[in-house]
Amino acid sequence: MKLITRRNSIIAILCLLSFTLGGFITQKVEDEKISIALVRAAQKVIGLDFTDIEADSMLTDLEGQRASFTALRKLNIPNSVSPALNFNPLPVGYEFPDQSNYFKVSSVNTSKLPTVKDDLAFYTIVQLADLIRTKQISSVDLTNFFIDRIKKYDSKLMFAISITEERALKHAKKADAEIAAGKYKGLLHGIPFGAKDLLAAKGYKTSWGSVPYKDQIIDVDATVITKLEDAGAILIAKMTLGELAMGDVWFGGKTKNPWNLNRGSSGSSAGSASAVAAGCLPFAIGSETLGSIVSPSSECGTTGLRPSFGRISKYGAMALSWSMDKLGPITRSVEDCAIVFNAIQGSDNKDLSLISAPFYYTSPQGASLKGMRIGFIKSEFNRKYANSVNDSLSLKKLKDMGAELVELELPILPYRDMLIILSAESGAAFEDLTLSNRDDLMVKQDKNAWPSGFRSSHFIPAVEYIQANRARAILIEEIHKKMKGLDAFIAPAFGQNLVATNLSGHPCVVLPNGFRNGMPTSITFTGQLFGEGKLLKIAEAYQRASDFHKKQPSLNF
Repeated sequence: MKLITRRNSIIAILCLLSFTLGGFITQKVEDEKISIALVRAAQKVIGLDFTDIEADSMLTDLEGQRASFTALRKLNIPNSVSPALNFNPLPVGYEFPDQSNYFKVSSVNTSKLPTVKDDLAFYTIVQLADLIRTKQISSVDLTNFFIDRIKKYDSKLMFAISITEERALKHAKKADAEIAAGKYKGLLHGIPFGAKDLLAAKGYKTSWGSVPYKDQIIDVDATVITKLEDAGAILIAKMTLGELAMGDVWFGGKTKNPWNLNRGSSGSSAGSASAVAAGCLPFAIGSETLGSIVSPSSECGTTGLRPSFGRISKYGAMALSWSMDKLGPITRSVEDCAIVFNAIQGSDNKDLSLISAPFYYTSPQGASLKGMRIGFIKSEFNRKYANSVNDSLSLKKLKDMGAELVELELPILPYRDMLIILSAESGAAFEDLTLSNRDDLMVKQDKNAWPSGFRSSHFIPAVEYIQANRARAILIEEIHKKMKGLDAFIAPAFGQNLVATNLSGHPCVVLPNGFRNGMPTSITFTGQLFGEGKLLKIAEAYQRASDFHKKQPSLNF
């Protein structure tokens, strides 16, 4: 049966003809004439059915297209170059939830330096900021304190790739001098932090967690790091990530969970979550394309914010999927997430995917959610899964807090099938790695690892990639309709929602909601696009009604 006969499918066939069973294009393959038999064999892989006459009519075009592929590959385009196409997550006629910019956190009674200094490890940003502002501790002392903890626990947890000690102490001394001169910049002034090692920092390697790039130096500062340092924060370490942002296995080993050394910390923001959970960083920057903030935060019991796509500049960050990558904070509390997000969100002329939108946030007064309409994905909560008991208790807690719970179901769409978008973009981002065979150097080489995925991505027809993005446009409009009248919605940390909202670009907060078998569990709140202000306020109110985020791993290892 003839499925497609349009000329556009030439590109799809070419994707297949660029390969042989033994490897990628060689000069011999380039010189081999494309035949009707080769087209007929190749088309079976992508479900097409052309007649011999139709195949014959393509041959001249296919030869020309293959020559074009070869020419383009010779450009050796670096990972930092984005396509001349930008993903826009906004539904037609969308109005931003916030109409103005405003930011205010709750005031804290003057914090006191603890008798046992190690207790500082689990202070929040607000508490540490109060100690610095009132000069009970200097930024240099606080920086040295956290660097010492990283050195102490990294051998077991394997969460740090580089300790940026020289840079950190230079900036900490500067922060102390500014504060002494009465030039206090705010809550992040003098506060140490870590950054996932897919973010470039001048003077230090940016390894992307991967063997082929372990000695790579990118001589720029990522915009996120620049903004944090402009706010007075102190970069003290580059944190591990699973190779090229998958999982928790990197070129140095496997990042561990501080709650249980027999478990990995999950990924790919593995080191960021592990170090924050272990009290070795007040906060860290992670990234998410398909669960890389949600998953390690859930595993390690941290609080993470995955912002709306387009909120935070990705300049200086490794690209995995230009239309799905998002940067965000991993912290001890929702309020800390809000503080960091406020510093790193917003304009940057170096990232054309940014969308300028207001951010209005005030910390909630108490723990009431009266007047809030919060959706819940009924089918997700009704299924049997590991954390169903704690998640059900979360629903009850929201109701007890005065929220109106509204049944919600996601649009019925082939979410997993749309992930050919991620596959195609990641294959393009790392085509040079594949064609050079340096992918053979990577640690993981199984069928579910990146080397295999990057290779198979070359078999995705351009037409089908575009069709997946058209389906994505339908998803955006449908979720927008489903969320009308809701302030946010709640869902299990893992499930269909994780895929759907990463594709649609919606923000979410993942936070602890209990324990199971001695390990932390989490729930996610999803907000309106660019509605981080209300989303954070709702999640913080819920968090204030519990103390799960205040629990600490014993670290007896």
